[in-house]
Amino acid sequence: MDRAAQAGFHEVAPAKAEAAAVRPDKLTFAEIYEEHLRFVWRTIRRLGVPDFEVDDAVQDVFLVVHRKLDHYRPEAPVKHWLFRIAARIARDHRRARARKDPARHGLVPTSELESIADVREQNTTDPVDRSTAARLIRELLLELDEPKRQVFILAELEQMTAPEIAEVVQIPLNTVYSRLRAARLEFEAALARRRPDSGRSP
Repeated sequence: MDRAAQAGFHEVAPAKAEAAAVRPDKLTFAEIYEEHLRFVWRTIRRLGVPDFEVDDAVQDVFLVVHRKLDHYRPEAPVKHWLFRIAARIARDHRRARARKDPARHGLVPTSELESIADVREQNTTDPVDRSTAARLIRELLLELDEPKRQVFILAELEQMTAPEIAEVVQIPLNTVYSRLRAARLEFEAALARRRPDSGRSP
């Protein structure tokens, strides 16, 4: 069971009778929670919420989902809606953290959470290598500003198309392309600086 599920999310999930009372043409909270918990979990972490606050942030996302589900209209995939909610929650958590302690940047890796692998790690079989790769990706993501980070996560880690990203983030398609190009360049440059031989003479 995910650590998130062990952290008290049963308090958010509705009873079966309540879920069954929802109109059959709409997704129930239980269905959204079961299908998309891992997506929300990794999105919150990738967006810069420190590990010791991830449980609270993920719970906040699903509290919003529970409160606003009756108003949700499924014109687009539910993941798009969830990402927008998660982005707002992550931003609120980062801002609150900065107000309390502006010197902290909020990345405190926790080894047991690294089992949720990024797409870029899936060809790595060694758990230690996978954990190291996950930690590095998160550190590099934090070097991107928020608009670039969002489009980079959706394109590179969630494998969404540019039109899908435009719908999720609610920006023009050309803006998606320009932010994604800039994000890729910055990410690769930051990655190059981290390579062991980056500071050596040729």
